[in-house]
Amino acid sequence: MARTLCRIFKGCQSICSLPLMKTRLHPSASVLLRTVCVRRMLTLPFRFSPKAQDFSLPNSSWGAEMRQLYEHYNSQCEEEMKGEEKQDWAWKRVPSYNRTLKHATGGVYLSKIYQSKARFFTRNIKEPGAAFEYVLFVSKDEQKCVCIFQAGHLLEGPQGYVHGGAIATMIDTVTVTHASVLTLLIMTANLNINYRRPIPLGSTVLIDSSLNKTEGRKVLISCKVTSTDGSKLHTEATALFVVSRLLGG
Repeated sequence: MARTLCRIFKGCQSICSLPLMKTRLHPSASVLLRTVCVRRMLTLPFRFSPKAQDFSLPNSSWGAEMRQLYEHYNSQCEEEMKGEEKQDWAWKRVPSYNRTLKHATGGVYLSKIYQSKARFFTRNIKEPGAAFEYVLFVSKDEQKCVCIFQAGHLLEGPQGYVHGGAIATMIDTVTVTHASVLTLLIMTANLNINYRRPIPLGSTVLIDSSLNKTEGRKVLISCKVTSTDGSKLHTEATALFVVSRLLGG
């Protein structure tokens, strides 16, 4: 444990001591840049602990419809052999944890001193099936992201239907995940939602996100929530993301 923690803090020190690539920045910008670098080091490069629970995997609360759709997309994530070469399929499943920092190797110790009670909003309910049950698949080649979402009983708004805020939360989750696949560091600038048809509690829907276009630092994405067979349109949305200036441009 001591060795792991020592390596982590040595990594932090090495990043914070890096020269700023011969570019003079205002002191506040320098601190911000180094803070982002440290945060990304703590959350991204570490291997996930084998004990971490991946909430995107099937559990006992998943209905037959959600399981069927999961198997459909997951089957397209596998690799097949063509001759002597491996060929990647179109889709990749996105793992989902209740806190990246906690489940990164060595991160369990840091999480005790850095916002130890923090949890991802959509993964903070322990009871399976009670709130947000979902799994995301992304296709960088097709520039699409698909989410299979099953709404639990704790998400009720109008009697028997899913709260509009819960739907907005899922749309934001899907579109920001999609935008993050396209670029490294983005910020949400605008999220515009049109509700067309209510979603019954306990039902399974598809949330489909597609890249519209990119304009300089802007990334525009459209999203729609439909029934699993596509016959009913529940919600439409557009999202605008801006690439952080820390990445240049």
